[in-house]
Amino acid sequence: MARLSPLMILPPALFAGLAVLFYVGMNREDPDALPSARAGQPAPEMKLTQLGPDPAVTDAALREPGIKLVNYWASWCAPCRVEHPTLERLADEGVTIYGINYKDDPAKALAFLAELGNPYTAMGADPSGRTALDWGVYGVPETYVIAGDGTVILRFAGPVTSRVLEEKIRPAMAEAAQ
Repeated sequence: MARLSPLMILPPALFAGLAVLFYVGMNREDPDALPSARAGQPAPEMKLTQLGPDPAVTDAALREPGIKLVNYWASWCAPCRVEHPTLERLADEGVTIYGINYKDDPAKALAFLAELGNPYTAMGADPSGRTALDWGVYGVPETYVIAGDGTVILRFAGPVTSRVLEEKIRPAMAEAAQ
């Protein structure tokens, strides 16, 4: 009877291990979701500069009654253009959206809004990215759903499309209303 060499067992064992790893990875609930350490916690302090003629959004505004969204965006961000019509639609519905312009040229940011419309109730600029870092922003666009007491309910990384709005943002807004 021939004896099995450990080298003959190694390839099938490696294959089986990789197959299990891929199976587990592909069956995660949402493979695109990025974890948020902020969910369930108070929204971090905002240190913003004024963008345009209106005063910058404040921490106090995040703790006022009512559901609100905080949207990090930039004029140089192509996905921000993709999500803009959805944000406009939400604003038309009366949803309070605070815009945080991220590491952008103020003139270009204001030109972006002049071209596409301004869905923001109030906004501010984060030229250094310090506030975004405190919030855990990976990149723009990112949108946070905030409850009336200033608690972060949801962080969504990526453009808010119609599908994302219905599957993620609206359910989080319903949760924030409770």
